Formats: sequence, C-alpha cells, structure tokens
Amino acid sequence: MQEKILIIAVKKAGQKEDRFRSSVEELISLCHTAGGQVVKVMTQTRNKIHPATYIGEGKKEEIRAQVEELAVDLVISNDELSPVQLRNLSSVIPARIIDRSQLILDIFAARAKTKEGKLQVELAQLEYLLPRLQGYGTSLSRLGGGIGTRGPGETKLEMDRRYLRNRIHDIKQKLQTVVKQRELYRKRRKSNQVLQIALVGYTNAGKSTLFNQLTKSDTLEEDKLFATLDPLTRKVQLPSGFQGLMTDTVGFLQDLPTALIAAFRSTLEETKEADLLLHVVDSSHPDYVQHQETVLQLLKDLKADHLPMLTVYNKKDLLHETFIPNQHPAIVISAFDNDDIQKLLKKIEELLKQEWHEYALTLKQEEMNKLYSLEKGTMITEKYFDEDRNAYVIRGFSRSPIQNDDTF
Repeated sequence: MQEKILIIAVKKAGQKEDRFRSSVEELISLCHTAGGQVVKVMTQTRNKIHPATYIGEGKKEEIRAQVEELAVDLVISNDELSPVQLRNLSSVIPARIIDRSQLILDIFAARAKTKEGKLQVELAQLEYLLPRLQGYGTSLSRLGGGIGTRGPGETKLEMDRRYLRNRIHDIKQKLQTVVKQRELYRKRRKSNQVLQIALVGYTNAGKSTLFNQLTKSDTLEEDKLFATLDPLTRKVQLPSGFQGLMTDTVGFLQDLPTALIAAFRSTLEETKEADLLLHVVDSSHPDYVQHQETVLQLLKDLKADHLPMLTVYNKKDLLHETFIPNQHPAIVISAFDNDDIQKLLKKIEELLKQEWHEYALTLKQEEMNKLYSLEKGTMITEKYFDEDRNAYVIRGFSRSPIQNDDTF
C-alpha cells in the first residue's frame, strides 16, 4: 500500500516562478519514484525561510489539519530542514517529516547495487543523519519502514554520535581503497590509449536507453528518476570500426544533497577522464534549459567543463513543434530510432576528428607491430597495401600528434 504524502514548499523572495514550479514538480516525481502517492501540495510565499519552523505559524496549523483530514503518512519538505526546524515541525504535525535531501538519499539507498554504490550512499546518509539525531527525537526508534527509512534511516536513536563517527571513518577508509582501484583502472585505460566517452545529463533524460542502443547492452531502463545509480562501462564501436568505452553515469538533479555529491565524487570523476562527453537532454521537457544549466554547473564543479562535449537532445519523438538547440555542437534524436543512433555515432566520429590530429604513415612489413597499436589507439580512416612501395598506407586521427610520412 502506497504511503500518502503531503508536500510543503516555500517560494522565497526573488525566486522565479517557473524555477519554483519545476522544483515542486520534481519533488512529486521523486515521491513517485520512491513508491509514494502525493495527495496534497501546500506552498507559502515568504521573504525568507523561517529559521525555526521553515514555514509560518499559521501555515503550520493548516498543514496539521490537512494531515489529519487526509490521513497523511508522511510530510516532505521541498528544502533541506535544519535539526531545529525538524524538531519544531514534528512537535505539531502528527506525521513523519523528512525533507527533499533525505528522500533522494532514500531512493539512492534503494537503487544502489554495487558494493561501492552502497558504501557511498551509506556515507551520505550517515553524514546527513549525524547533526539531526536530536531533531528526530524518539521518532527514529519507532520507525518500522517506509519512505525515508532505508539504510541507516532505520537505525535506533541509541546509535550515538561516537558510533556514527566511527562508522563514517570506516566507510571513508573502504572507499579510499575503491578510489585507488578506480584510479588504477583509469591509468591502465589511458596508457592503453582507449577511447573513453561519458554519458552525462539530468536524471530521466534517457541516458540508459541511449547507452543500451549505442553499446548494444540491456541495462535497466525506467521512466523514473535515478533509474541508473552505479556507473556502467561497455564497449562502443564507431562507423570507422574504431572501438572505445562508454560510461553511463548517475543522473544529475537540481539541489542535490551536498553529502551525496561529496560521497559520489569519485564515481562522477569518471567524467574527467573522458575524451568526449555526451550531454543527454530531454528536449521534450518544459524545463530542459534549467536541466542543462544544472548539469553544466555540476560539470564545472567537477572541473570537467573543459572537455569536448556534444549535446544530445533526446526524445524528439515527443516533440510537437520544431526544436532549435541552444547548445552547440548538438544533435536532435530519438534514442529509439536506429537511423538517429547511426547519425549520432557519425557525429561522435566527426567531433573526435576535429579534436584529434590527422596523420598519414607508410609501414613496411617489418613494422607491422605498429599497425596493431594504431588500430587500438587511433581512428583509422584508410588502410591499403601499396605494391609499388611494398608497404601499408595508413591514414587516420590520433589524440596526440604522430609524425606524418614525408611522402604525403
């Protein structure tokens, strides 16, 4: 049985109406993803958030009445609540109260599959929970399940701060080992000159569907936020036959919890090692421009904004009018259209050619070991045997300059 959810949100002075509306609609989608049913949304416009109660006194009473009338199980705040705000609201409202950040952490906890993913989520949850232990009062010891209680959220209040800090320290130590392993894999891929492409984008933009089409994989596809949490890497082949690796990363979201970004930094840093970023955008979403800006800002925070990037405007099959991209270079596609997938692969190859260095070589029979290295690490566009010179003629593109043959 779905939990009944009441959402509370404050529109602050200076906040644009469309940004506020987008944020609330996104919270409704997050509730759906978590398996809940939103029965009421209550908003209030204020100059600033009330430091003690989040909302005004009068609105607090309205919320209490609606919770009782609609038999609400859970109240979710659109903004992160401080321990004081949480305690004061809980003293008046007869329902469990969590905020947007805890809901997102809860969804991540449910969807983490790998050991690293689970550790990262637990770390974020514990760091979120630590300053709020007092705010939860005795409610933690009464939790028996439901949204906002996965992972450490179910822990009894008796788990004291010392234990939490020790557990946080242990997880960070374990993650350090994982980070070192990940860095070794990156160095190995780089030393082998493996082409690396990373898919980035707002959550639910269609990255996993596109990933499956480009790599001929069958990873999870769902019309829900954060369908993909753990990064996946698969082989991808370009029209020239050149092979590389493509990584599908976790979807971005506006107002992601700080603890979550910190915990997943090592995973997100996969993007920094890419030769090319594919920024996937849901072109049919009314707030796609805001989504773009959120992703670009997060890439900037990760210091990955300098990398070559192709903006892929997805879901053109859902568009009702001509779409004009506002980012360049760009391509408009449907991930379900095979012709569009081929066009995208050609576009990727074109961009790499623009970024890389063109070369032309002749290889004698005794130099054929070099051909293998060229096939693995460069994009060969032409290869034939010249009988007059008794040598192979190779043309292509590489990341770093290769000395061109004097005969070309």
